[in-house]
Amino acid sequence: MDRNPSPPPDQADGDQGEDLDAIGDTVYSKHWLFSTLTRLIQVEENSEDQMQLSDDEEEDLCKVWDMAMDKDVAGFLQEFKAADILLGVIAKSRCPRLTEICVGILGNIACFPDTCATLSQNEDLGAVLLLLLGDADPPTLLETSRLLLTCLSQKDFCSLWLQRIQQQTSVCSSLCFIMSSSINTDLLEKVGELIDKLFDLDEELMKCWITSQPSGEKERDGDINLDLSLCLLEAAKQLRSESPNGLEVYLHIFQLLTTVEEGIQVFAAPDGPGKSLWEFVSDVVCEDLCQPNDLPVVLHEQKTQIDISFSMRNNIIKLTKKECLKFDVNKSQM
Repeated sequence: MDRNPSPPPDQADGDQGEDLDAIGDTVYSKHWLFSTLTRLIQVEENSEDQMQLSDDEEEDLCKVWDMAMDKDVAGFLQEFKAADILLGVIAKSRCPRLTEICVGILGNIACFPDTCATLSQNEDLGAVLLLLLGDADPPTLLETSRLLLTCLSQKDFCSLWLQRIQQQTSVCSSLCFIMSSSINTDLLEKVGELIDKLFDLDEELMKCWITSQPSGEKERDGDINLDLSLCLLEAAKQLRSESPNGLEVYLHIFQLLTTVEEGIQVFAAPDGPGKSLWEFVSDVVCEDLCQPNDLPVVLHEQKTQIDISFSMRNNIIKLTKKECLKFDVNKSQM
């Protein structure tokens, strides 16, 4: 398949030439971006042997990454099939920084409906991105999660991505592995946002994931347990002191899980995580929120976390009465 972009028209002299060279209403140069894309094709051809970018290559690609946030630039990149070029680089790359930047550029392109439509309809790109969730590089995982979240947030295309995720069984275990093993706050927060969006869009997917048994992939790094509920709890604990916003996302995920029968059964199991979840939420409310000396403005800022926590509290109390669980829900003064 010929992916090489065609060069833009020859530049005229003076102001007319500058207008012809500008991308849309921006001051960005078509010729500069075209030459950078051409060099990226050359990078793709050598990417299997390239472990590190030169300073100049990294600087120029980062400029493209920033420029792609502009709608006109995103459209220009789409016109010259930049997504196919970036996909080719990602598929061959052995350089984590190069992969990260390419996924980041795609993430910015996906922010606009027209360009998101093109990306979403690319089956090869969809498959590669889901496999990238199993990558070992945190910055690449962060950009991949951001790109997937961006596509899922576009209502016209989210069904395409949901279908792919439903069919790719490795997605759940990859996300669980990240939550159970990473200490990268930004990555944990973004993965939480991705899972929260998935569960909000597709209740059946949520039921499937919460009831699925961890596969043999848990052996990939020692004794890490890839049970979804335990991985979510581990990530929430990690974010408790580092990211209030991230913690709020994970509390909302638990709230969603405790509203369906399948989630209730998991937490109600004799060896399930119900007690650990209760103790964690109790500690968050009693030690982090609603402190005696908190000003009204602080309580207002904590309102969402408080609402979610007490909603979960009520769900867990109903759960204990229904299933006759042994742990004491009255030990905290929530």
